[in-house]
Amino acid sequence: MKFLTKKRVVLFLLFIFPLICFLILSTGKNNFTKLPVLTENIIEISEIDSTKSTTLKNNVSVVCFIGNEVEASKSRLLNLNEKIYKKFIDFKQFQIIAIYPSEKEIEVTELKKQIAAFTDMKNWKFIPVQKELIPVFYESLSVNEPLQNYGSSKAFIIDKDGNLRGRTDDKDAIDGKLFGYNMNAVAELKDKLKDDINVLYYEYYAAFKDKNKNKADRKEVGL
Repeated sequence: MKFLTKKRVVLFLLFIFPLICFLILSTGKNNFTKLPVLTENIIEISEIDSTKSTTLKNNVSVVCFIGNEVEASKSRLLNLNEKIYKKFIDFKQFQIIAIYPSEKEIEVTELKKQIAAFTDMKNWKFIPVQKELIPVFYESLSVNEPLQNYGSSKAFIIDKDGNLRGRTDDKDAIDGKLFGYNMNAVAELKDKLKDDINVLYYEYYAAFKDKNKNKADRKEVGL
């Protein structure tokens, strides 16, 4: 029993035990929680973007709808900028897409200036869309609440394959399904949207790691 001194027990708990846990977890395949797909194959944003300057394909996108009430959307987008955009601005293929009615160009230009005062706008994509096409794109998300004046208080995660991601077991949703994240609620942006984007990126990282491992395995056996 002399071997199990208090000092050695403390060292084990602090250093050895966490390392063992990490090795067990890292050797498992697909042992992490994937972010559920709620809607597959939504409309490609380039189909409603007259400038054809933005695409969902091969990007992790957070999509929001400004609507007719641009001033009312200001605080929501500032929250999104502060709590999400700044956290992921340097992540590969990350973008925030803000869709708005094309006739609101003047108001949105002013809104962009106000956001730009706080951050680099390189991954912000403001997309003017003909008003009648906005509901068409929105309906392809198959979410559980309608647009209000072509806008929404929710932000939506679209993966690299054009699928809507979200939660199927959210404790705050009536049926457990969380399609979008409330931009008015800073806590929801920090505790849910941020976490779920991280889960999606880790999913891609793990898939990339497995792909490279499989290539290495095939080389070893001469395939």
